[in-house]
Amino acid sequence: MTATTEPPAVTRATGLDFVWLEITGKCQLECIHCYAESGPTGTHSAIQRTDWLGVINQCADLGVEMVQFIGGEPTLHPDLADLVEYALDHGLEVEVFSNLVHVSTRMWDTFTRPGVRLACSWYSSDPTQHQLITGRNTHARTRANISKALAHGVPLRAGVIGMLDDQNVAAATAELEALGVANVGIDHLRQVGRGIRDRDATVAELCGGCGDGVVAIGPDGAVWPCVFTRWMPVGNVQDTLLSDILDGQAHTVATQELRAEFDRRTEPHAWGCGPDCQPNSKCNPMFPSCNPQACNPHDKTCSPNYKKPGEPCNPWRCGPTK
Repeated sequence: MTATTEPPAVTRATGLDFVWLEITGKCQLECIHCYAESGPTGTHSAIQRTDWLGVINQCADLGVEMVQFIGGEPTLHPDLADLVEYALDHGLEVEVFSNLVHVSTRMWDTFTRPGVRLACSWYSSDPTQHQLITGRNTHARTRANISKALAHGVPLRAGVIGMLDDQNVAAATAELEALGVANVGIDHLRQVGRGIRDRDATVAELCGGCGDGVVAIGPDGAVWPCVFTRWMPVGNVQDTLLSDILDGQAHTVATQELRAEFDRRTEPHAWGCGPDCQPNSKCNPMFPSCNPQACNPHDKTCSPNYKKPGEPCNPWRCGPTK
């Protein structure tokens, strides 16, 4: 973060609506763009089951509306079903961000519970190209489980992430829509984790919603303004209550720095972008005449990966995809 000569005064934390719970770094895949750098050699969180239950309790007490279980691949965590049930029992909505490579019978039972929804990423209608990105031949499995989730009536959204020069994003989107996925979004490669190509991870890679009613908790208990801001820890739930972290100086400094950067983007043509790329337009990062950096949305009414009731926001225009 940018150094400051005199930290701002700590103020009461704003409302928290959405929390990512990154419960594992283990995944069957090793996607070439994974911001968490998860994979088969990853491990489950250092936080024990009872501690995650305590975190969920804190989220409920803070008025959080939804938690998202993410990883890595959250379905690989042995306690996922219990954690989802516990969150539901405490009045929270739940989203599970899964690669949908393998879903056990017990997890299907969990996914079909009222209040649970799914999210996944999708890359190509070409299985070979899909494998090039994920590291395994999983196109058919994920496709079949998308269809199965829809057949079970599980709310599901999918995001297409464009990162290869010859990647047919339009065909991938059309394939999802043909399967019956009503909520399909598009994002571009964000240079964080394994997504880094030619520059370091900075706030330039962010969407504009980090820390605005959202927070992420990592496998080691670290708290970040979002899952992408891994270089910006503001506390750890293993030794500090989440409410105290949100009220703390580190969180205040981080969110003020982010707000200053995001506010700068709203200045007319500050990012070399024409009117079609202004926030809340129909422009998306894959639109060929747009600068992807300039098309990062800046919609403060929408939390990343979460559509608040009554808001017409596409979650992929407001936050990261894996």
